[in-house]
Amino acid sequence: MRLDRPVLQVALDFENLPRAIQAAREAVQGGADWIEAGTPLIKSEGLDAVRELKRAFPDHRIVADMKIMDTGSFEVEIAAKAGADLVTVLGTADDDTIADAVRGGEKYGAEIVVDLLNVADVVARTRTAHQLGAAAVCLHIGIDMQMTGRTPFSTLETLAKDSPLPIAVAGGLTSETVGEATRAGAQILIIGGAITKSPDIQSATKRILEAIATKTVVASEHFHRYAASDLRAAFARVSTPNLSDAMQRKGAVHGLVVHLPTPDAKIIGPAITAVTRDGDWAKPVEAIDRAGPGDVIVVDAGGQTTAVWGELASWSARGRQISGVVIDGAVRDLDAILAMGFPVVSRFVSPNAGEPKGHGEIGVEIVVGGQRVRPGDWIVADLSGTVVVPRERAQEIANRALDVLEHENRVREEIRRGATLGTVQNLERWERVG
Repeated sequence: MRLDRPVLQVALDFENLPRAIQAAREAVQGGADWIEAGTPLIKSEGLDAVRELKRAFPDHRIVADMKIMDTGSFEVEIAAKAGADLVTVLGTADDDTIADAVRGGEKYGAEIVVDLLNVADVVARTRTAHQLGAAAVCLHIGIDMQMTGRTPFSTLETLAKDSPLPIAVAGGLTSETVGEATRAGAQILIIGGAITKSPDIQSATKRILEAIATKTVVASEHFHRYAASDLRAAFARVSTPNLSDAMQRKGAVHGLVVHLPTPDAKIIGPAITAVTRDGDWAKPVEAIDRAGPGDVIVVDAGGQTTAVWGELASWSARGRQISGVVIDGAVRDLDAILAMGFPVVSRFVSPNAGEPKGHGEIGVEIVVGGQRVRPGDWIVADLSGTVVVPRERAQEIANRALDVLEHENRVREEIRRGATLGTVQNLERWERVG
């Protein structure tokens, strides 16, 4: 494979072919070079996806991201006959499979790209891929891996210095990072979401191409992936429905009402937990002194009706810059609490308060609204409800929620253009059989 300049390859990881073709059309209008039928698209629509893309874009190279692991020649043959110019084979496949795929490609006019996803020694495997006749290798950080903050840059420069083959890079590239990949030696820049999830795919493609050509950062409002140190900023960008979707419809606290001083206010922060009895407000108030700026006090008051939190506790919490309080029980003085700008979540609102008897504990695992909450679990509350994010998955879930939001942005744009949610998602086709 000979490349005179860096190439932009747009990955179409859709489940519905009409949406994929429309996205490809807009990307081509923006200047995209190669079009990839992504693995989800091929699994969903079969190799008809490749056929239709070749018909729609006969002057563009079509990549079939087959991720072949066995029967190399046969699978390359059927992809090539469908119109694929390049076909991917996993680098973790046996040498015989890669060699067989190369032979099949030579016979039917397709080149082989070896995908280094999950390959331990990418330099050694690239040398072997070259010896076996591959046309290029792809340094690939998968979507699930990206959610925990992994990027291809740690090994790209090392591979580029040693590789006898052109290097493709895939792994969450955006207009802010694709220039870095180009500077480091990538020659095929594979971009999916940063283009296909954009409401304006044509403009997004142009921004990517600008970054590739100048090898610089072109700012983008979206498609960031957040480190563990930036979780608050990540959670601030997403809604509780986004988070629930990211956790496969889990994490929601049930039966509690969110009270916010303004519609756009949110509660965001790691939990400081307390458990108490009905009306005993000692431990909830003592928890204020254990909490720091940005924390959320979460109280298991047994779902009872005597208030364990009120105006004075809220003033104390606000003074310590606590993000908010969540109580599976009752609060009082709600008007005064909201007037001071402090958000609360509670099961009940009641004027009755109890006594500070001191029963209970602070810093233990509790259950609130049917959800387990441990100290340090992240709490996010907005007008749609309250969600508990397990602390050990917080970075992953935050990034997955952003991915949900980005997909919705594109769907919203398609609806704005005249589609309906049912037609965008092709619901009748995907209803469960049986």
